[in-house]
Amino acid sequence: MLYSAPLLSLIRTSGYRTLSLFRSLLSFCLPRLLLSISLASLVLALSWPAQADTLSIPSAEVQAQIADVAQQAFSATNQGDFATAETYWTQIIELDPSNAPAWSNRGNARVSQNKLEAALSDYNQAVDLAPQAPDPYLNRGTALEGLGRWQEALADYQRVLQIDPEDPAAFNNRGNAEAGLGQWQAALQDYAHAIELAPEYSFAQANYALALYQVGQTDTGIQAMRGLVKRYPKFPDMRAALSVALSEQGRVGEAQSHWVAAVGLDPRYGDLDWVTTIRRWPPRMVDQLNHFLSDLDQG
Repeated sequence: MLYSAPLLSLIRTSGYRTLSLFRSLLSFCLPRLLLSISLASLVLALSWPAQADTLSIPSAEVQAQIADVAQQAFSATNQGDFATAETYWTQIIELDPSNAPAWSNRGNARVSQNKLEAALSDYNQAVDLAPQAPDPYLNRGTALEGLGRWQEALADYQRVLQIDPEDPAAFNNRGNAEAGLGQWQAALQDYAHAIELAPEYSFAQANYALALYQVGQTDTGIQAMRGLVKRYPKFPDMRAALSVALSEQGRVGEAQSHWVAAVGLDPRYGDLDWVTTIRRWPPRMVDQLNHFLSDLDQG
């Protein structure tokens, strides 16, 4: 798809501080990182456990240079300039080829540009350098989702949960892989568990609402969508989804009101092909969106 995971997956950027990319995430092309966004906050780790035979410690001068370039990379990412961020992470890798977080972060920048195969190569390198760190597996899973390689993505998320059994992002993303395989009940359980672990995890809540609608729990799904729209009025995905769900129930006026707000925030929701192949809403939601758009054209 730009990224073809069905719902909202989360990528974690590793480095030196906590970085909020909610704005970008809400543009959902993971890549306007995903921004699966997908993405509430990207957690930056100070360090990862590395294999002794791959570890090299740069000089103090090089470490200072790396820290400076990393701050520039984070700044570029915050501005949505992923090509520049990729260049900065490449500079760090050239300074310290054993820097696993830099490899993973460059993979994130590449995913955000839909360079999925190149991103996979970076994540593989990060995994080789730091096999006990969860983030490279989590991030690699999102790239695999984007390539429709659901079983491999599922395996990566399972690995994250072996390392950290209470990682809410891993449960959320595993739910997305299960949804990609059509395993909606399993996905619902994983989204619910992600929410239990992180009650303010809005992406998991959004995924849960969409999955409820997909399995026929329409009223409960709509209730969840309403709650998210109330808390996050500029959340275009939930406004658009709520519009579609309400239209199915014949609440045309309310549906159209939310729709105007949704496409004002992100006009791509009016593009059925984008919603189907890039955003990848659940099948039932896509079908109803098709009907809704047809009704709008006729009206």
